[in-house]
Amino acid sequence: MIKHFTSSACKSLTLVLVFALISFTSHAQEISKDAAAISAGQALFNANCKACHRVHQKLVGPALAGVYDRTPSIDWIKSFVKNSSAVIASGDAYAVKLYADNNKTQMTAFSSFKDEDIMNILAYVKSETDKGPEKGPDQGTPGQAVAAQQDGVSSTYLNVILVGMVIILILLLVVLGFLVSALKRFLDQKTLSEEEKDIVEPAVTGSSIFRSRGFVFVVVFITAALGFKAVINGLYSVGVQRGYAPKQPIAFSHKIHAGQYEIDCKYCHVGAMKNKNATIPSVNICMNCHNQIKSGTLTGDTEIGKIVKAYETNKPIEWVRIHNLPDLAYFNHAQHVNVAGVECQTCHGPIETMDVVRQHSLLTMGWCIDCHRKTDVNTKGNAYYDNLVELHNKSKKTPMKVEDIGGLECSKCHY
Repeated sequence: MIKHFTSSACKSLTLVLVFALISFTSHAQEISKDAAAISAGQALFNANCKACHRVHQKLVGPALAGVYDRTPSIDWIKSFVKNSSAVIASGDAYAVKLYADNNKTQMTAFSSFKDEDIMNILAYVKSETDKGPEKGPDQGTPGQAVAAQQDGVSSTYLNVILVGMVIILILLLVVLGFLVSALKRFLDQKTLSEEEKDIVEPAVTGSSIFRSRGFVFVVVFITAALGFKAVINGLYSVGVQRGYAPKQPIAFSHKIHAGQYEIDCKYCHVGAMKNKNATIPSVNICMNCHNQIKSGTLTGDTEIGKIVKAYETNKPIEWVRIHNLPDLAYFNHAQHVNVAGVECQTCHGPIETMDVVRQHSLLTMGWCIDCHRKTDVNTKGNAYYDNLVELHNKSKKTPMKVEDIGGLECSKCHY
């Protein structure tokens, strides 16, 4: 009897454990609705997936809306994202059909992704799926909006200054006119000799004007001022390449890639998040898309043909560098992009609107210092700054700027 009871209890306990495990696994696979997970997923999606996918429309790959419902399972999605070629090679029916339906485009393997990363991406996709497709006119990119706002403020400020100067000059002329009129009326009441009359009302001729000391002084002063200004402008322009837009070996358009197709800058410039240099994209990164996206014939004369030729001959493309700081200056992309959260457009301008890339900013020492004086330190969610923020708030009531944490020290950029 006891043996039978023990056996039944063991079976019941086993069933309970199985159901608990199934329930735990199901719960673990549930797509999060947490705002932090959605935000992390959006960042990962923009940096890695956006080049080929959209949520509500097909691009290179299929639209991802509802992908968690139509695929075999969440675990299947994780395996496919990490190594799609292995899943296809295994003969998985869904993977093979997906591969065939998308022109046999091979998806990039994201083997470095953790399960948590993929779940965060799915959280973002589900959030966008629930919102539905966006409606209304295109509002443009954040970089364009910021640039437009900044341009508007600068233009308005300049116009106010010019209008103010014109008003001041008019007022000065009116005052001078009243003074001259008053003096003339006063002198008219006096009895003047012929010599005094010649002084008060001299005969004005062209030769007398050109020989006058006042005219000579004005001409010399204006000439010297213009010459001095030209020399100063020339000195300030040494090493400044603002507006520099050299011809590249391949006519790559950021307006098409970053603007029209909204490919994240960091997808191609992979070093911006981790290294000092943002790095120039390798031919392999170009071929992630262009082994399937082709236009016209792939001869060496077409722009895409030049990329394919470089790939097949294993010869690097000789891009012409545009943004170049002097060797005496140190600049770290990761510190600004990854830690500080600075947008690419802050320094490089509205890159998503440029067919031909040009140097947008001055990139001079004064330009950098001005930025460090005006920019608030991004301390949100970074415990490294907690003590600094506390000490700063005790001494100052204004937000902590970059200059407050040593952003103007010479050794920060020169060592």
